[in-house]
Amino acid sequence: MSVADELQATIDDMVQPGKGILAADESLPTIAKRFKPIGVESTEENRRAYRALLCTAPGIEDHICGVIAFEETLAQCADDGTPLPQVLADRGIVPGIKVDKGKGPLALSPGDLITYGLDGLAERLTGYKAQGARFAKWREVYEISAHNPSPLGIEANAEMLARYAAVCQEQGVVPIVEPEVLMDGDHSIGRCAEVTEAVHKAVFAALYRHHVVLEHMILKPNMVHPGKAHATKASAEQIAAATVKVFRRTVPAAVPSINFLSGGMGPEEATLNLNAMNAEFPGAPWLLSFSYGRALQQPVLAAWQGQAGKVGAAQAALTKRARLNGAAQRGDYRPDMESDS
Repeated sequence: MSVADELQATIDDMVQPGKGILAADESLPTIAKRFKPIGVESTEENRRAYRALLCTAPGIEDHICGVIAFEETLAQCADDGTPLPQVLADRGIVPGIKVDKGKGPLALSPGDLITYGLDGLAERLTGYKAQGARFAKWREVYEISAHNPSPLGIEANAEMLARYAAVCQEQGVVPIVEPEVLMDGDHSIGRCAEVTEAVHKAVFAALYRHHVVLEHMILKPNMVHPGKAHATKASAEQIAAATVKVFRRTVPAAVPSINFLSGGMGPEEATLNLNAMNAEFPGAPWLLSFSYGRALQQPVLAAWQGQAGKVGAAQAALTKRARLNGAAQRGDYRPDMESDS
């Protein structure tokens, strides 16, 4: 199989109506923060047990087509000894891997951030593929302030995303390109739209420069909404309209799927916003889907509490949220579905 055929086969498996991606790629510091409120220590065994719980939840394959894993997870096994990537593959779910190494300040550009991890990426991808990963994810982060992101910050982050994506495709790994404009702050929905549009224009210009094949990538962006501290909260319909307007201006139709991040939205809010996009704009040229982390996992953690006797309830919580977001991907979600078991 050629590299192009390999990439297309992964896209075919990951771009499916009614399905989305589970982001379970929390770094060690982040998963420790997730565990702390439920009183669970972030040991290797507790992390393994939790990731195994996610990967083996009954019925998720009906609504989840891919799982983004943390590096540690690729080498871990389910309770019966089966490697977790194999557990997913056996259920028709594509295993993937987060490959960036976290973010830090962009030199001489106060307020801008940059993500690390390009050094040795090709070699790491070879190892990840041998463990079963077929796609990768890299995140760049943009904070909104009166002066940020700066033009330099936008261009530098776009260049990193494009270089990462090019290396992935050369290795036969589908890249998920994640430019996240953060919802922290008191900015308006209009300011978020302005920044998101500028970010996407730079990202796709860089992707073209680096010969990235758009048909063989997935975009994982933020929705366009006001900052969390803004005085006025936007409705799902307003968020949907603002988001699709920006994306029509900036995202080529060649991109097969846009899988939104939840970015601090609550589970129901994230589902409602995704549904509004698909219900109001059914003719969009891309699949509009989800790649949620916290918005899928928050109810799972609350149900699990680190207790073996609550694994079934936790898995049921995951399957329910996956099902509701699958409905939202089709524009069929209704808030009264939240009361269904």
